[in-house]
Amino acid sequence: MVMSVRMAPLIFLLMIQGVYSAGWSVSYSSKYICALKGSSVIMSCTYKYPPGYKIKKVFWTKSIEKGVDPPDLFNEPEYSQRIQYLGDKQQICTIRLNDVTQKDSHEYYFRFITNKLDGRWIGTPGVTLNITDLHVESPESVTEGDTVSLTCKSTCNLSDRTTFIWWKNTQSLTERNNKLLLQSVRREDAGRYSCAVHGHKLTSPHVDLNVKYSPKETFVVVSPSGEIVLGDSVTLTCSSDSNPPVLNYTWFKENESSSVGSGQSYSALQSGFFYCVAQNQHGSQRSAAVSVAIKGRGGVMGIAGAILPIFEYFRMSICSYDPDVVK
Repeated sequence: MVMSVRMAPLIFLLMIQGVYSAGWSVSYSSKYICALKGSSVIMSCTYKYPPGYKIKKVFWTKSIEKGVDPPDLFNEPEYSQRIQYLGDKQQICTIRLNDVTQKDSHEYYFRFITNKLDGRWIGTPGVTLNITDLHVESPESVTEGDTVSLTCKSTCNLSDRTTFIWWKNTQSLTERNNKLLLQSVRREDAGRYSCAVHGHKLTSPHVDLNVKYSPKETFVVVSPSGEIVLGDSVTLTCSSDSNPPVLNYTWFKENESSSVGSGQSYSALQSGFFYCVAQNQHGSQRSAAVSVAIKGRGGVMGIAGAILPIFEYFRMSICSYDPDVVK
């Protein structure tokens, strides 16, 4: 009798520490779980105990401290409304934890208590739960023509069967892997990209993909348009789409090798065909040539044009003067 009384505390101590003993066990289907913030997590397990014992209480805990009874998660305010026991009092000890947050990253243990003093057991080591969010990793600098890879990343390893979803601005993309590959990137690929996991509400913060490119769609606007008369101000303005913005604009007259001006605007003082060249760090582009036709004004060129035929008439009359006819 003395020997059996001394052995009981020892058996109890072994069970508290989770050391395997014949007929007593807790088995977890997964010892490590990586879950998305805001999702629901199922921690599956089964347990065994010897014949002759009856289950009085089952619960999960995340705290083991020597000499202190582990607290029941179901009684803690931060868990009580989110935890659901899916098991029984025979052999299933699965739970579901809803709407998980970063604070839920912890190691969890299943504990059961029987009707006998020596019949208490806690399953150690338990289930390590890591909660992660998502973020998109992208290169800092992208130039038109580059091959660009965007990666949807988490702080822990999600299941290999995870299906990813990608968005550009508000449009869903067809890619379903954690990597989004953009080959020979174009300026149209610029935008806000984000990712998510299929079946979950959590979406990563967006990243802005800024694609740099040489000037495109370069053109010249003539102001005022229509007929231009001598003395009016004729302004040519060059516009171009580029990223980064155009560094300099250079003006040329058709069939002349030297430039006639610089800057986004140019004042034309003579007739001819003019074009501009827009340039940034990634290249340049020439616009189509525009025609500038400056006509004479009535008060100057118009009068001169009217006087010229009269002058020619008198010149011819003087040259053909015959004094005998006058007599």
